[in-house]
Amino acid sequence: MPTISTNDLKNGTVLDLDGQLWQVIWFQHHKPGKGNTVVRSKIKNVLSGKIVDRTFNADTKVESATVDRREMQYLYHDGEAFVFMDTVSYDQLNISEEIVGDAKDYMLENQMALVATHDGNPLYIELPASVELEITYTEPGLQGDRSSAGTKPATLETGKQIQVPLFIEQGTKVKVDTRDGSYLGRVNA
Repeated sequence: MPTISTNDLKNGTVLDLDGQLWQVIWFQHHKPGKGNTVVRSKIKNVLSGKIVDRTFNADTKVESATVDRREMQYLYHDGEAFVFMDTVSYDQLNISEEIVGDAKDYMLENQMALVATHDGNPLYIELPASVELEITYTEPGLQGDRSSAGTKPATLETGKQIQVPLFIEQGTKVKVDTRDGSYLGRVNA
C-alpha cells in the first residue's frame, strides 16, 4: 500500500490504520508552545461510520488506501443485494443491504449513485444531497393551511416515511434531504 506523510492529509483521504479503513473528515496542523508540530484530525471508520479524534506527529508516514469512487446506476434489488451497474463498462456489482444502509430509503431504480470500492469490495454508497420522490400515501391535507407550523407523516414511493407540511397531498413530488430524511420542498412539475 502507498504511504503518505501526515503533512499531506486532505479531507476525503482514506487511510489504512491497523487493518481498518478510515476517511479523514477534518484535520489541522497544530504547533504547541513546546514540542513538535502535530496533526489533529477527525477520522470516520468507512464501514461502521464511527468518528474518532486522532492526533499524529507531523511528518509521520501512514498507509493510504486506494478507494475507487465511481458513479454507477442502481438497477434493482434482488431480495438479497442491491445491483448496481457501471455505465461505462456495463459491469454489474451486487452490494449487500448492510453496505447500502439507509441509502435504500432514497433510491429508485435507474438512479445514479457514487459507489466507493477498495480492492473491488464495495465500501459505501453516496447519494446526492437531495432526491425527488413522490408521496404515495398521506392523510388528506387541510385546504388553505399554508403555514409551516404543522406536519404529518407521508410515505415516499420507496416506502420511507417522512414528515411533510399539512398541505402536501398524495401524488405530490417532493425534494428530500438524503442525510436526515427531512422535507425540503415541493417539486414543481
